[in-house]
Amino acid sequence: MRVGWDVNPNGDALYGLGGISALVIGTAYVATVGLYAQVGPPPSGGEASLVYFAGKTTVWWAILGLSVATDVLYVPVALSLYFALKDINRNAMLVATAFVGLFVVLDLAVTWSNFASLIVLSGDYAVATNDAQRAADVAAASYASAVLTSPLERVYAIVILSSGILVIGLVMLKGLFRRTTAYLGLITGVLGILSIAGLTVTIILNALFATIRVFFVGYRLYRLGRIAEAETSAAVV
Repeated sequence: MRVGWDVNPNGDALYGLGGISALVIGTAYVATVGLYAQVGPPPSGGEASLVYFAGKTTVWWAILGLSVATDVLYVPVALSLYFALKDINRNAMLVATAFVGLFVVLDLAVTWSNFASLIVLSGDYAVATNDAQRAADVAAASYASAVLTSPLERVYAIVILSSGILVIGLVMLKGLFRRTTAYLGLITGVLGILSIAGLTVTIILNALFATIRVFFVGYRLYRLGRIAEAETSAAVV
């Protein structure tokens, strides 16, 4: 459904890729929640983290793999949203796309690299044969755990992406996407920014609305791809 703005007929392939990527992200989010429910949240502290991850490495490698995949898939989603909405507000979409890109880089470099370190170190700690080896593993794990439990990590993992989603939601209000999708983006963005306070309820609600939103975005982008494809075919005929 168009609302005041035309679909760019040259974006059929990009819209389709972005739509499928968004739907895969949503599916991966749901799968990640299921895996996370099996193992529970990791504790803070180096030695406690090493003990926790021991015996849970298979599930956590799956969580990490899904999370890295969703980060990468945000790139085509962001590009397709920029292409779809740039004629409404190019500057706002440039800012939003930059936020999403910054999130992808920082989440891969900070969040998931430190989780990977803890998973690997837990294996080393489990087979360590002397106190010196165990102390070295605990020291390395303490640093990774401190990064992951710091307020700054929430900025990396939640607030930056949510800020981009909030800006995109504001642009969506002006057309091309349904208002439901726009409002989901606004709610997700606000909850993500509020999560800097560390309240569990805002973090959980942010994740819930982000998952619902990405399915709406994926469906709409896929539909835009079909519309653009049809208009391109009609122009050729």
